[in-house]
Amino acid sequence: MMSKKCSNKFDRIREFITQKLVEMSVSSAAVAVAQEGEIIWEEGFGWADSQRRIKSNEHTMYSLASISKPITATGFMILKERGLVELDKPFNDYLDEAKITARIGKAEDATVRRVANHSSGMGLHYQFFCRDESYPRPPMDETIRRYAKLFTLPGERYQYCNLGYGLMDYAISRLSGLSYEDFMRTEVFLPLGMTHTSINIDPGLEDYQAIRYGSDGLPIPFYDFDHPGASAVYSSVHDLIRFGMFHLKNHLSHQKQIITDETIDEMQVPTADIDSSSGYGIGWRIGRNSEGLMTVAHTGGMGGVRTILSLQPEHGTAIAVLTNASSSLSWMIHEEILKVMFPDEIKKKEADKDESSEPEPFQPGDELRGKWSGNIHTYKCDIPLNIWFKESGDVHVQMENQLKTLVNNVTFKDNWIRGVLMGDIGTEDSNRRRYYLHLDMKLRGDVINGAIISISLPGEKMGNALSHWIEVTRETDGD
Repeated sequence: MMSKKCSNKFDRIREFITQKLVEMSVSSAAVAVAQEGEIIWEEGFGWADSQRRIKSNEHTMYSLASISKPITATGFMILKERGLVELDKPFNDYLDEAKITARIGKAEDATVRRVANHSSGMGLHYQFFCRDESYPRPPMDETIRRYAKLFTLPGERYQYCNLGYGLMDYAISRLSGLSYEDFMRTEVFLPLGMTHTSINIDPGLEDYQAIRYGSDGLPIPFYDFDHPGASAVYSSVHDLIRFGMFHLKNHLSHQKQIITDETIDEMQVPTADIDSSSGYGIGWRIGRNSEGLMTVAHTGGMGGVRTILSLQPEHGTAIAVLTNASSSLSWMIHEEILKVMFPDEIKKKEADKDESSEPEPFQPGDELRGKWSGNIHTYKCDIPLNIWFKESGDVHVQMENQLKTLVNNVTFKDNWIRGVLMGDIGTEDSNRRRYYLHLDMKLRGDVINGAIISISLPGEKMGNALSHWIEVTRETDGD
């Protein structure tokens, strides 16, 4: 419920939300704002379930997508405080028979901290399994064998990886002796008073969920992941804002101190650089946002979901916005709330100023020009391939006996080579949906290696991104 002292403060935003839900064909939204240890606004708008005409409110449970990460990380840090986990030990110490394996570097350098801050060296990964399809989610050990590979040196760079948080939920289960779902419910959700929060939707809570809707306005069939710790939490905006307040160290009544303030601080220290203004800690992105506010935050996005949870520790505030559609509306609402909360601190953006420019056409130098040969490694087999870097700037790839294809959108910066092409990677996982291939490789002397990622085409239901090792060596100079 809205605090009386703020009953009029957010009226303009309420009108904005109501209008935009219709204009943007978004079924519902729920928002909450906290300041100095008090929830000053929480409210739902629209239909959580338009078919059954169930309205959204502050207790409606929304799929959070990647806001699951700081929640899973909080559970993981409970184990750290109990002495069951050390952040700078190899993550493999906490897995079963299937382990992270190194295509480059050393697997033991993929520490718990590096898995948590997305700098372990594992590649881009997300994989969805819909209830209405026949392809089942494999056992976690099989997912680890297929995809828990190091594509870059541990600590070399930040690479967002859902699979890392899938490893974390798997380790929580192994170390605690409880299922991930039961551990999170008993050790995180209930102690923090989060009674409308669960991993997926617990039995008995079905009537509280916001149905995930596609761009066609139809419900999306329920889907699962091979990385629940990264993506599977459902929560109400009331529960989520209280979770945010816990991480602001507000010490609310009816909340148990499940981790210490010192551990909360440790989670909010960026240990991997994302860009010049932000980094990633343990479950959180930390930095100054476009308005200049120091922010600890996470967003979430997948089919039928866009969510934001942001904390402004210097001001003791938290903002949560949840929607059940893949829409920019959640971000727009968040921006409007910032304008109300920080009218004197928001820096006016320079109107119509666009310093962006077209990238320079790719032109390979001597270090690249010529033919390179090697293999793509998948869990099925090795696929021979050749890559030609032409003096003209064209890049051609031929995978085994497939047609030679042109690589589009090629860039070369800081020795990283990126581009997109069409081809068949030949695995059942990738071929469940139509996809393109994305190159993400690094020049390392006379070797180029890294990842070739099968990414589902836009419009595919619940797309996947699956990384595979690629390595080529120089065969000839010139064309």
